[in-house]
Amino acid sequence: MTSALHSLGHKVAKALEDYRFIRIISHNDGDGITAAGIMSSACLRSNIIFQTSIVSALNQQVIDRVNSHVYGKGGAVLFCDMGSGQPELLEQVKDDVIIIDHHQIMGDHSGRVQINPMMVDIDGSRFLSASGTAYFVARAMGNNVDLAGLALTGAIGDKQTMEGANAEILREAVDAGVVSVKPGLRIIDGDVGEVLLTLTEPYLDTAGDKAATNHFLDELGISGTLQDMGKEELARLASALALKIIARAELATVQSLVGDVLILNREVVPNIYSLEWMVNCCGNVDQPGLGLSLCMRDAGVVDEVRALSSRYQHTIVEQVRAAQVLVKDMEHIRYVALENVTGTGIIGGTLIRYVYPDKPFITLNKVENMVKVSARGTRNLVDSGLNLAVAMREAAKGVGGQGGGHDIASGASIPLGMSEEFLSAVNSIVGGQLA
Repeated sequence: MTSALHSLGHKVAKALEDYRFIRIISHNDGDGITAAGIMSSACLRSNIIFQTSIVSALNQQVIDRVNSHVYGKGGAVLFCDMGSGQPELLEQVKDDVIIIDHHQIMGDHSGRVQINPMMVDIDGSRFLSASGTAYFVARAMGNNVDLAGLALTGAIGDKQTMEGANAEILREAVDAGVVSVKPGLRIIDGDVGEVLLTLTEPYLDTAGDKAATNHFLDELGISGTLQDMGKEELARLASALALKIIARAELATVQSLVGDVLILNREVVPNIYSLEWMVNCCGNVDQPGLGLSLCMRDAGVVDEVRALSSRYQHTIVEQVRAAQVLVKDMEHIRYVALENVTGTGIIGGTLIRYVYPDKPFITLNKVENMVKVSARGTRNLVDSGLNLAVAMREAAKGVGGQGGGHDIASGASIPLGMSEEFLSAVNSIVGGQLA
């Protein structure tokens, strides 16, 4: 199957050669920004003039902005981490369109150059992210194996496993010395007290409570920075963290805490979990350019982004704690309705992974003149029939909105005043899927 991906990658790379200018449009999460970083670097090295924009969603506003500058035969629009599920929007684009995506493919894309693992029967929600898909294109454009670390960072951001196509990228990266593998805790670097106080992966019952966090660490006799800890201390901390979350989280979530940690030897932030979190934070606080700069190895922005992400960590933990007391139950889903918050995907993902794993979790966020929706499931729920991409798409369409994504993680935008009707539709659809 990966040979077929290589073939698609070469097809996209060949198509890119035909243009003197590429407009790159990518999603503002960790996977989307790393995908944009890969393609920006690949275009730069191939002497292709490009412009990169990071957006929160593919919608009419984005299409209108793209069409405000039409380049004709000399230019094309490259959509990363989006596009496969929105053919009706892409039909409006006046320039040629190229798609690098891993979401479920909807509608007719015939005549359009596209690479998507779904096209060759690889599950894009589990085994290849948008950044990984972009890597197959970049590899076909030249000697770009050093970008493999970004591809794997995007996979981590989308909670993917190092199996299938991801495993092929990892093997290639290790063989080339781009990535090193060592056993350890799969969390960000930093002072252990500060990290545990503001961590959402994993999310502890002491998160946001400094006194409780310090008491927990004092009982373990642990202090200092995570990257400098010895094996015995790391093992003791890992066991204590597992015991803390096992009462509510699924076993697979607990097991994922410890294992192979990837060290990115070519990136300006070597810990893959730190880099992913920092890039994702940039997208969530409307500073995607900083995230893209990290991915293009601008060491000058590292301290700025580290400070930004530290502040954001405190904010997101406060938001998760506040959201937790507002959670409401329906027969087949749980949901929380918020207003003007950042990181709704993190909020929903944290709560379903570490607090409420038995039902899909829907986060609604009222922002200006619309409601943005983030939906999260678990692998167990998906294995039981859950498909949030279908649920979001159908329920949003029914109330005049748009939705789509993956079976395990999806999103939507709906008009104000339609939340109740939307939730009722999602509850009904999910109930049918899990029956």
